[in-house]
Amino acid sequence: MIRCKSHGWTLLFTLGVLVVATGAVAQDAPPKAKKPSPAAKVPSPPPVLAPDFTLEPKAIDILKAACSRLAAAKSMAFTAVVSYESPSRLGTPLIYTTKSDIALQRPDKLRVITSGDGPASEFYYDGKVMMAFEPAANLVAVAAAPPTIDATLQAAYDAAAIYFPFTDVIVTDPYQDIAEGLKLAFYIGQSQIVGGTTTDMIAYANDNVFVQMWVGAEDKLPRMLRAVFKNDPARMRHQMELSNWQLDTPVAAEAFTSAKAGSAAHIKFARPDPHLPPGLEPPVQGRPALKIKPAKTSSKEG
Repeated sequence: MIRCKSHGWTLLFTLGVLVVATGAVAQDAPPKAKKPSPAAKVPSPPPVLAPDFTLEPKAIDILKAACSRLAAAKSMAFTAVVSYESPSRLGTPLIYTTKSDIALQRPDKLRVITSGDGPASEFYYDGKVMMAFEPAANLVAVAAAPPTIDATLQAAYDAAAIYFPFTDVIVTDPYQDIAEGLKLAFYIGQSQIVGGTTTDMIAYANDNVFVQMWVGAEDKLPRMLRAVFKNDPARMRHQMELSNWQLDTPVAAEAFTSAKAGSAAHIKFARPDPHLPPGLEPPVQGRPALKIKPAKTSSKEG
């Protein structure tokens, strides 16, 4: 989820602080030799998967209910606020945030408008073409697209490393993508805080990522997800808040294209060769793992 690449723009804002302390040593009293101290042991990070956990039925039921609610929607609109940690020069993580307003109509229309800690970006798919637009630079990349949202997400990733951290939410079968390789799932309890409603908290994990998820107890809609990736030694946290849900609400056809984007200067879709933190690299083959990974985008963005 959630990352150093925010819609194709690398956020390399890091802070470096160096403090140098100097001291004088008296010349008539040479310092005493110190005994070498044993090397400090660096504790190993805890494993992502605890061996004594299994797939708890209650957690699986909640996960399936959320995925079924999303899969059944013919159209949807929602807001995703994604925050991700990235190490500073001190090692202590900094946090970056993006906000995306998403609208889709199954099976072949999608719009993503993103702002945040970096240039804004827009993505449109109308069933025939996909467009990645950077308003500030007035640049757009346009390409023919496959006939479904799922296939277009894959095509955008293959062509320009465009990846949306909320992909799990909008694919045709969310549970299939999450369940693949699932090693553990357990129920945590209820929260009265997240999303302004009562939510059920669950956790689930595979060999790559550990996710905590908050799901509306009544409406079964996901409200927040937090993830830690196994191959990230710093255990950086990635969080996605989902709000403003509107399911099966009609969306005008013109919402999935942009006259302004169409009149911008055209450039080609191209991969940005991103340099991501350890553990966050998308898989080499097949459709990108749809867990909550850092967002990448297109063209110059990509």
